[in-house]
Amino acid sequence: MVHQLVLYTRKGCGLCEHAKVIIHAVRGEIEFGYREVDIDTDPAIYQEHKHDIPVIEIDGRRAFKYRVAKEELRERLLR
Repeated sequence: MVHQLVLYTRKGCGLCEHAKVIIHAVRGEIEFGYREVDIDTDPAIYQEHKHDIPVIEIDGRRAFKYRVAKEELRERLLR
């Protein structure tokens, strides 16, 4: 099964940029689907995540908020 990862992000978010670096590093080791969602493009998504970005969901479930560790992301994707 190939996991699906979604990153909720927005422009100018330093923590989001850091999360992207980690996601891309892990993606070089493990296959998974990846999609970014800019919370500023949808009012409902913005209301849900405006204080919580970055948020990373794996297979539709929230896995990380604010910070992500490379080892922990790798571990969750290998489950």
